Amino acid sequence: MDADFWLTRWHRGETGWHLEEVNRHLSTFWPPLAVPAGTQVLVPLCGKTIDLLWLAGQGYRVLGVELSPLAVDAFFAHNGLTPTVTDDAGLRRHRVDELEILCGDVFALPPAQLAGVGAVYDRAALIALPPELRERYAAHLAALLPAGVPRLLITLEYDQALMAGPPFSVSSAEVQQLFGETHRITALGTFDALPESPGMRQRGLTELTERVYRLDPA
Repeated sequence: MDADFWLTRWHRGETGWHLEEVNRHLSTFWPPLAVPAGTQVLVPLCGKTIDLLWLAGQGYRVLGVELSPLAVDAFFAHNGLTPTVTDDAGLRRHRVDELEILCGDVFALPPAQLAGVGAVYDRAALIALPPELRERYAAHLAALLPAGVPRLLITLEYDQALMAGPPFSVSSAEVQQLFGETHRITALGTFDALPESPGMRQRGLTELTERVYRLDPA
């Protein structure tokens, strides 16, 4: 799975993971993290999610990272925003006030881009990556981000014998393996996501579990 796979999905409009409303787990579980207003929050593989607007509305400086130019353009167009666009270290930076999206490969981010990040919201990044890239992703962010920044992480679990990702199934054991050395991991909730995911049922799933984790500095 390479960059062309995701660019093609956006080009074809195959974006079933996109939500038209703010993610319920973000609005429920983010406030208890007590991340100070003004903190820069990283949202990797952000797509065109309106979760970016919710975070900005809570007083955060928001930094999304998205591979697809179509997704970035759609986010600003759908929300009636006109960004300032500049080139920055091989990426294109789109900015409106305290909300920015870097268009490019998350694995190409240089350290300077994330030096100011103080928290991470990951709803769609980890589960978008196959196993061999998840370990690389976790190590990459660990190398770029300030040590142990807090995170809100949302994953999915299901029987991958019934459906091939993406989104991929990520077990609690793997979350511990990927982040346990740098963070204290707290399971915040477990939810049956199948009733609200008809597309996943059509792909053969009979069970789909959504898990929400809080990752604090170790």
